[in-house]
Order: sequence, then structure tokens, then C-alpha cells
Amino acid sequence: MYWLYPCFIRVHPWLYFYDFPPSRRASRNQRATRMKDRLEIARNWLPRYTGMPLEKFGEYVLLTNFHNYVTEFARKFGCEHYGEGRAMQASTNAQGLSIINFGIGSANAATVMDLLSARQPKGVLFLGKCGGLKKSTEIGHFILPVAAIRGEGTSNDYFPPEVPALPSFKLHKFVSDKIVARNLEYRTGVIYTTNRRMWEHDEVFLARLHKLTCIGIDMETATVFIVGHHNSIARGALLLVSDMPFTPDGVKTEESDRLVTENWVNIHLEIGIEAMTEIGERGEKIKHFQY
Repeated sequence: MYWLYPCFIRVHPWLYFYDFPPSRRASRNQRATRMKDRLEIARNWLPRYTGMPLEKFGEYVLLTNFHNYVTEFARKFGCEHYGEGRAMQASTNAQGLSIINFGIGSANAATVMDLLSARQPKGVLFLGKCGGLKKSTEIGHFILPVAAIRGEGTSNDYFPPEVPALPSFKLHKFVSDKIVARNLEYRTGVIYTTNRRMWEHDEVFLARLHKLTCIGIDMETATVFIVGHHNSIARGALLLVSDMPFTPDGVKTEESDRLVTENWVNIHLEIGIEAMTEIGERGEKIKHFQY
């Protein structure tokens, strides 16, 4: 019966109990454990998504949804622009400030905040655009959110719905100082973050937004705050009001977005650069307590 044994081990489920030689056991165990550590995955994927080596990422990071922010940043500082043709683009200047375009939506916001755990930056500021929901806001105004409502759903994978999405107060203080120094208008309030992109003509949704008394709406802020909290990363958001969806003809179009870009995007980027650079130069801690 010994001549049947090789066939037996090839087809019988008890094969899994066969004691392979040490070299084969080690190979099988390596395959089973490879890339299972969360931090190891982040360290591998952050350069893979952005094309920028891990050691190039600075201790302070600007996040954006738009390719032209990274292009302008790289042009301004004469630094290399990584990630053309990849899911994300990135650049880092000589002062150690990095910028990443992670794309649009809460899923991408969660991804980049998870990947940044590979670098564990001291501070992250999201430079986003939002729709203004109150008469006190106008196109071109800046909003420093005091909180965000988690209407996107993505953040539920990190904390229960009762956990509020909050920025790091001290980071916002630096940003506020830079806005005031330029004699610019800004507002504070709560942002509603949604996964929906085409909601402007949903009357039920619009009525709910009105009842929530939010100052603006976007697709990323709550996710950045919650996943930053989950990964113990100090975070904030400086949002540029780019449309007024509650007003007649207020829905964003290609033409209206082009005008916003021409008139305010450079100032938006400059404020973010100044605020995050000053934090780094002062060496002040942003977090007041341990999570």
C-alpha cells in the first residue's frame, strides 16, 4: 500500500496536517504572515499610492482634493512633483512641509489618513472646498470648522456614530492667525460631510440640511477628523466656499469653479503653507493630551 501514499497526500484533505520539512514550513508561514501588520502595509502603500519615497514625507502635511494645488506648491518651492499617473500626487519642500492630493470623497480621505500613520505626522491640514449653506457665507469666504457631522458613513468603520468629528483646536488657532493677518473674512461653524455628490435637487435632503443649521457641506472633513482621531494625528481643515447651493443659480459649474480657482486658490494654499510652516518653526505641540 505504500505506493498509494503519494497520491493520497495530493488529494486528501488531511494533507494540511502533514508535517512538511522545516524549509517548506517556513515558506508557508512567511506567505501567511506577509504584509499583515497595519503599519507595515501603510509604509508600503503610502509610497505606492503617491510615488514619493517614505523618507521624503515631512512632519507636517497639507491635504487637498486638487492636482493644481500640488503643482503650484512644487512650482513655488522648486521641489519635485511625485505621483503623475498614480492615485495620489505629492511633494515636499525644503522646510519639511508635504502636500498630498488624495482625490475626492470620504473613502479617499480615510485612505490617506490611514496611510499617513506610516509617517505619523505632527499635524495635518486639509485644504478643501465646500458649499456654503448660510446667508452669512459668500463664495471666497474661508471656513474653519469647529466640528463636522458624520453623514458620509465611512467614519463608522472607525468609531461609533456618537463620537464627534472634531479638529485639533491649536492647529486651527495657527490658521486663524494667518487669515486675520491678511484681513480676510472667515467663518466658523459645523460642516455636514456626505458621500452623495448629486443632492442639490433632493428637496428632502435640502430640508434636512436646513434643520441641521450647518454652515457648509463637503465630502471629506468629518472623515479626516475621525480617522485622524483614530490614528492619533492632529488635524484641521481650512475650507474655501466655492458655491452656494441654496441660492438660485448657486450650484457649482465648470465656469464658476474656474473663477474660484483664479481668485482664491493661491491665497488658500498660501495660508495653509504659512500656518503649517510656522507650527514647525516654533516646534509647538498641537495635541494637549494623549488619546
